[in-house]
Amino acid sequence: MFVPQIYAAALLMMILSMLCWGSWANTQKLTKGWRFELFYWDYVWGILVISLLLGMTLGRTDPTNPDSFLQNLAAADARHLIYAFLGGVDFNIANIFIVGAIALAGLAVAFPVGIGLALVIGSVLNYIITPKGNPQLLFGGIALVCVAIVLDALAYRKISQDLKVSTRGIVLSLLGGVGMGLFYPFVATAIKGEHHLGPYTVTFVFALGVLACTSPLNYAFMRRPVSGPPVDMGAYFAGRRVLHFWGVLGGLIWGVGTIANFAASYAQMVGPAASYALGQGATMVGAIWGVFVWKEFRGAGPDTKRLLALMFLFFILGLACIALAPVVKGS
Repeated sequence: MFVPQIYAAALLMMILSMLCWGSWANTQKLTKGWRFELFYWDYVWGILVISLLLGMTLGRTDPTNPDSFLQNLAAADARHLIYAFLGGVDFNIANIFIVGAIALAGLAVAFPVGIGLALVIGSVLNYIITPKGNPQLLFGGIALVCVAIVLDALAYRKISQDLKVSTRGIVLSLLGGVGMGLFYPFVATAIKGEHHLGPYTVTFVFALGVLACTSPLNYAFMRRPVSGPPVDMGAYFAGRRVLHFWGVLGGLIWGVGTIANFAASYAQMVGPAASYALGQGATMVGAIWGVFVWKEFRGAGPDTKRLLALMFLFFILGLACIALAPVVKGS
């Protein structure tokens, strides 16, 4: 099983998770006109496929290791399996809200508000479960990210005075952010203690939780959508192949970032709080895509642009503090 043994490797994996978590949503943006509820079916299958593929490859580099994918899956107890499964269920509920928010309000709003809120909640809970890293740097970085979230909300408020935007999108972002902040503590609990799960095993069981939750929840969203008329499964099967491709690719990208983050979290020198917090730098990555590639703040005035510039500055400073937290001793 591949797990980083030095901090430099763990840091690279956390940065990879940040890039993947902040970039997968571009695949949804590329399916213009394709309802997010339909996109989500393919996205979930992508998560399951990559969790199994990487589990059977990187998760089995040393089959004699008790943390190797299949051996670990067989040895894990029901308690740890349930925690991993529930983590997937919780994530999926939150993520459907986030995906809906992206469809309504765009990446530049949904990610800083929703995922930024998740960073704060998840990091605090993870530190309580596994207190690793310099708390001054960790929570100082989180505080800076909070400032960035407020700045993004102010920018959104300013632009909403001139452009047609969806208030429902920001409500969905907040709901998704709360739920997203709660899923990682389930994972942090599943990878510690006797009969725990390794990072590749926990990702696979997590993905099963995502899949099990999707059928009733996403179907409910199809019948009572947040925007537009109800849609049925006939529309899904009538979709062009390229639309299904983008959905699966989105799940693959998110899954790669998740496994990288879980593996870094499993490393002794990092811990869940720092790994999760740095991975959720995806908020800034998503905002970069939204502002500079998708032009979601096109037409914004100079005051809004200044707020966005300050938002990015505070995000960068906050993430730098979080990245240093595992290697700088606390006072």
